[in-house]
Amino acid sequence: MAKPKVEIIVLFQNLGEKQAYYARSPAPPLSGALVAGLTPPAVEVSLRHEMVRPIDYDTDADIIALSFMDFCAPHAIEVAKRFREKGKIVVAGGRYPSTFPREVIPYMNVTVVGEAERIWPQVVRDLVAGKSKKVYEAPFGAPLDNIPPPRYDLIEPDFSVPVVTEATRGCPYKCSFCQLTIQNAPFRKRPVRDVIRDLTATSKLPFLKRKVAMLHDNNFGGDIEYAKEVVREIAKLRMWGVGFQFSFDCLHDDEFVNLLVKARAGLAFLGLESLNEPSLLSVHKKQNRVEEYKELFEKLKRRRIMTFTGVMLGLDEDTPEYYESLPEHLEEIDPSAILLSISIPIKGTPFHRKVNAEGRIFDKDLSHYEGDHLVHMPKGVGSDDVFKAFERVNRVYYSWKNILKRWWRFITSYSGEEGFATQIARTLFMSAYFFQLNLFQRDHAKQRVYPLSDKFKA
Repeated sequence: MAKPKVEIIVLFQNLGEKQAYYARSPAPPLSGALVAGLTPPAVEVSLRHEMVRPIDYDTDADIIALSFMDFCAPHAIEVAKRFREKGKIVVAGGRYPSTFPREVIPYMNVTVVGEAERIWPQVVRDLVAGKSKKVYEAPFGAPLDNIPPPRYDLIEPDFSVPVVTEATRGCPYKCSFCQLTIQNAPFRKRPVRDVIRDLTATSKLPFLKRKVAMLHDNNFGGDIEYAKEVVREIAKLRMWGVGFQFSFDCLHDDEFVNLLVKARAGLAFLGLESLNEPSLLSVHKKQNRVEEYKELFEKLKRRRIMTFTGVMLGLDEDTPEYYESLPEHLEEIDPSAILLSISIPIKGTPFHRKVNAEGRIFDKDLSHYEGDHLVHMPKGVGSDDVFKAFERVNRVYYSWKNILKRWWRFITSYSGEEGFATQIARTLFMSAYFFQLNLFQRDHAKQRVYPLSDKFKA
């Protein structure tokens, strides 16, 4: 008998399929490939990322496993309805079903609450046996050992960096806007050997795609000594480029930065959030110091590590004067690329409780809570100020002139001691990813945010 088929779909659309948007992100999220790796051999498994290809409602899969975040929840409910009308069994999992299961359970055959590692294999076995439960709950904050490697071979070739994994979960900091504050799980670390095994479980990938990877940690440097241990082992793999995500305070540790260089770190994602000190304090991001930004970005640039950093608008202490000076300040501190977004009062966070208690949320459509829409009224600026700042920052920062200037500063700031041939190869390699990252962000703003400005201005 043929095995039952499970199709894992990582949802991405938030405004419905009629307004579909296919992203050009270099790397996929980890969730789908990780769940595929956990799937027992009792079924055939396939993986689809909606950020690069549309859903096939005529699939021959028997079981549809939907993974989604909060802003995709309305879309997920519609997707589940269509599949269930076709007789498919639909399973929901991911961040939103785990945080607010009651909002999801009525629309699904099965809802998985919590982290998949300890329960997904049993869910699949029960589904195959025809005895599944309506809800499965994972143990909270379970250890992260013995997790199988992600199924990189199932990731679409559209992604230039399919090798994605994580070394830790959680973060020791409690920024008031962060979704991690809703369910305060402990900061946890995986066995180093398991992380290295994930990075080398790539035999089914083309050679070039085995040599680059991204670690999708909430804060890789949450335990800096552990992070150093992981990076030492990654250095032995002789990768061409590895991306990490960690907090700014990690950059005060010169040994950590030197180890990143030895591990061929090519990208550091850093949560800058704001260049306005009062705005940082208002969201409890006390680990950032605006006066340190330029020096810390320069430290990485000299080591040929690109910096990709989140910048938020619509925080309560923002002012029109701050927005006016923001493009020039970004030019001064010189990150390689920015992820500009509008602050989101995510339900359950301290930020949401504060804004909601003050009656400043004017849009409760969950599909708008993705960082492109303005859903609440900040204290110090109007909605018109927020959208004007968004458009101005993106148009200035991502103009071709400024992209090329940043690229030139990046490749000419290197102060290492590599041989000439290695320098040329690394320059070409890093330049390719530099432009891919910048053009992806520029494209996202043009397609997703600019059309909203008139509709959502006050």
